[in-house]
Amino acid sequence: MNLHFAQEMRFLLHIETWERMMNWNVVKRFANAASTYPDRPALVAGTTRLSYNSLQQLAQGVSAQLRPALRQGRVGVLGTRSIEVCAAFLGTAWAGGTYVPLGLNHPDARLISLFELLELDALIVDRAGFMRLSPEIRRAAPPLILVPEDEPGTFAPLEEGSPAAEQDTSGSPAVVGPAVVGPDHLAYIIFTSGTTGMPKGVMVNSRSIGLYLDAIHPWYELGPEDRAAETCEANFDLSIHNMLTAWSGGAALHIMRPLDMVSAARFIRANEITTWLSVPSVVALMRQAGGLAAGSLPSLRLTWFCGEPLSVQAVRDWSAAAPNSVIENFYGPTEITVAVLRQRWDGEGPVTRERGIVAIGQPIDGVSATIVDTAGNPVPDGIPGEIVLAAEQCSQGYFKLPELTAEKFRTFGGKPGYLTGDRGYKDPDGVFHHLGRLDNQIKFKGHRIELEEIDARLREAAEAELVGTVIWPMTGDVVGGLAAFYKSGTVEPEQVRARLRQLLPAYMVPDHLEAIADMPLSSNGKVDRKALVAMLDNRDQARAAS
Repeated sequence: MNLHFAQEMRFLLHIETWERMMNWNVVKRFANAASTYPDRPALVAGTTRLSYNSLQQLAQGVSAQLRPALRQGRVGVLGTRSIEVCAAFLGTAWAGGTYVPLGLNHPDARLISLFELLELDALIVDRAGFMRLSPEIRRAAPPLILVPEDEPGTFAPLEEGSPAAEQDTSGSPAVVGPAVVGPDHLAYIIFTSGTTGMPKGVMVNSRSIGLYLDAIHPWYELGPEDRAAETCEANFDLSIHNMLTAWSGGAALHIMRPLDMVSAARFIRANEITTWLSVPSVVALMRQAGGLAAGSLPSLRLTWFCGEPLSVQAVRDWSAAAPNSVIENFYGPTEITVAVLRQRWDGEGPVTRERGIVAIGQPIDGVSATIVDTAGNPVPDGIPGEIVLAAEQCSQGYFKLPELTAEKFRTFGGKPGYLTGDRGYKDPDGVFHHLGRLDNQIKFKGHRIELEEIDARLREAAEAELVGTVIWPMTGDVVGGLAAFYKSGTVEPEQVRARLRQLLPAYMVPDHLEAIADMPLSSNGKVDRKALVAMLDNRDQARAAS
């Protein structure tokens, strides 16, 4: 019996060891770095500095609080760039849950709808998120709500009697490793703007994010001497990129607070930031603030731009300010896991001449890209069409939207793929170029927005059927603002704007809102957006001439 027992124990230990080696948990990379660099700085926020060991303890503490509550596995996180959000991300993954970041700029009605859709097991808030806990939000939220304590990155249940309230987390959690999950485990859900009035939840599994990190690692290679900047809000998938690329290699992640974003160049210099990722519009803001003088950002060695078209002027300005930095232009919808095409700036190009922007480049390892016509057939080099992406790192589709998932996600060349809705072409050198959207989806202030979603809410707010939202003004290739029109009726623009603020995030509320008697229509009876833009341009020209 003893021999049999010993053999059985050895077998079980072997199985456990194999499972650990095959663990696809996204936090495993962080745990490995924490083991190698326990005393190195992992997270910096103002005057607070956390080592890898300290941050790991915070993650384990969050995990211990979450585990008793996990049923569906989904954990909502409501907050901004903060130590608490970082601890929530790591702790959710450590517990084997699904991380669901929710934007602070969502109005109450939208958050409540998302709570109902997601059926969350828990909600974690930072101090900014805590301020959003209205009575209505609390009633719609899950029973377990974790709120910040005095010590940065620590939480306590909001209500007595919640699953976490009975847990003793005072002991050392250092021996508790990340939950073992398989490649199909749902790692996170990121919500993007939707065409029907509700955002779409993009589901990304552990395999997809792991394959993405493996593909880009050979050429970014962050190490313990690197200092990365967290420039992105939590509900932007680039935030996950920032955290995992930094913590996979033992680098320090420096959180940029709102005031830091105002003077980004000063932040880079003060913290000697070595790696930077942001949307290109940040360059324009820095230039306006006088922060891009030649040679003014010498510490940077690697820059990523993603999320918006990168103008030639912007990349030249950045290159002059950061002469020691490699500059990479990234392209990729959330649906294909962060980014799948990259183009290194060589000082001259390659450039998409039609738009005066840097080309989106070539696919990363494991990804294939194709240009197809309206029938889905590949087109020759140089001919515009829809950009189609295929990769094992493709997301699982949209949360609880099977029909839309089936429409947008297909199999191409034996790989799962995604119809991007982006228009582009491939040149004879194999470089891809982006020509804009096939539909009315745009990037504005780093967010992906579908004009139809604004239209849907505008119809509701204005009590009008004929509405139209357009991009205006445009400064080169940069979206300067949004303008919306509705057929005049009984609701005044001031009332409409107030209603929109309750229905949409602030960045989606149009800057210009106008009621008009005659809505221009195209030949097929649709609102003519081009005519609306022309009307605004004509008015602007008339004012300039007067």
